[in-house]
Amino acid sequence: MASHFAHISAARSEANPYRVLIAGGCYSGLSVAVNLLEKCDTIESPIPVEITIVDERDGFYHVIGSPLALASHSYAEKAWVYYKDIPVLQRPDVRFVHGSVSSIDPESKTATIVEQPNREERAEAYDYFVAATGLRRVWPVVPQSARKEDYLKEAGRHIDAVVNSTAPVLVVGGGAVGIEMAAELKEVQPHVKVTLAHSRDKLLSAEPLPDNVKECARDLTLDAGVEVLLNHRLKSQTPIKNEDGTEVFEVEFENGHKMTASQVIMAVSRPEPSTTYLPPAALSSDRYVNIRPTLQLSSDKIANADSHFAVGDLIHWSGIKRCGSAMHQGRFAGLNIHQLMLQDIQGKEPVLNQLVEVPPMIGLAVGKNALSYGGEGMKHGKQIMEWFFEEDLGFRICWDHLRLSGNKA
Repeated sequence: MASHFAHISAARSEANPYRVLIAGGCYSGLSVAVNLLEKCDTIESPIPVEITIVDERDGFYHVIGSPLALASHSYAEKAWVYYKDIPVLQRPDVRFVHGSVSSIDPESKTATIVEQPNREERAEAYDYFVAATGLRRVWPVVPQSARKEDYLKEAGRHIDAVVNSTAPVLVVGGGAVGIEMAAELKEVQPHVKVTLAHSRDKLLSAEPLPDNVKECARDLTLDAGVEVLLNHRLKSQTPIKNEDGTEVFEVEFENGHKMTASQVIMAVSRPEPSTTYLPPAALSSDRYVNIRPTLQLSSDKIANADSHFAVGDLIHWSGIKRCGSAMHQGRFAGLNIHQLMLQDIQGKEPVLNQLVEVPPMIGLAVGKNALSYGGEGMKHGKQIMEWFFEEDLGFRICWDHLRLSGNKA
């Protein structure tokens, strides 16, 4: 045992740790960090490591909870946790940088980081790089603020405007985001009339799901007290003054239907992969990251591709983009980086975890009920809500799955 430790120390030490740079501190990025640290901390084969996590936000934001965070002041506070308040990552070998990665040079293994608040550029060397920056989504699908203080103001203004609505609140877009946003708003603010408008004849029309799932989503939305308008494509929204002088919107749809709305919430999300810092050779035609099943970059035109990983929503892989998949991919990437470290130290052939193709599956929270679809077919009801989301749209489930409190798996 003593000689084994000596071998490790000779290769790497606290003064010369493996440097791991993770761009993105949400589900997949944090999963990489936690799983890698657990492996590197083992008594049998400790490995010195230094992890740097770069994120545009100053904390972990529970993206799944956005529909509730934009309907409830108290939940908005809970949904964003400062990185300095995540127990498992408060250690000397983990560093958070509030900023963004603007470019990487895979050949020299160097990244350019732009730090907030002064947008100062600096170079950061690494041994392993993980792209985990996800998709760039528009407001109000996710908050646009980079600081929790600003986010709470942003969310607060939105909540107050909705709570004080005198006419219906119109949510435009019948995908998962629109359904959950409309249902949570009605659940938290039952006095507000909520209408969900969708341009197609079925909700969830963009998803590769069977018709019975889409019909169940509609039924659950109606049961939540939300009015559903199908085949209603938004044509225009014009600010006007109502009888008491309050500003509202005159809304017209392509089919000629008109209505007055206090607020128009655009939940038509056209997310863009946040991959501008990566070499073009690493990307697909729609700018998602091409990977091997091991989550390493797949392009033979990228230098040191074996040392570069991508996880989460930005990868070009099968399946509907889900937080569960992101955490799973982060775990595999963390374990695979550990295997590469062991190869470097001990010369042993790495045994790398590999993704498999992912069939369509979804979990959808709709007010007091939820719907799930996967390998076992479709299920829905209050029990599904409890299993998949509990009472906080999955915050506790995700927090514990990522072991952010410091509890071991």
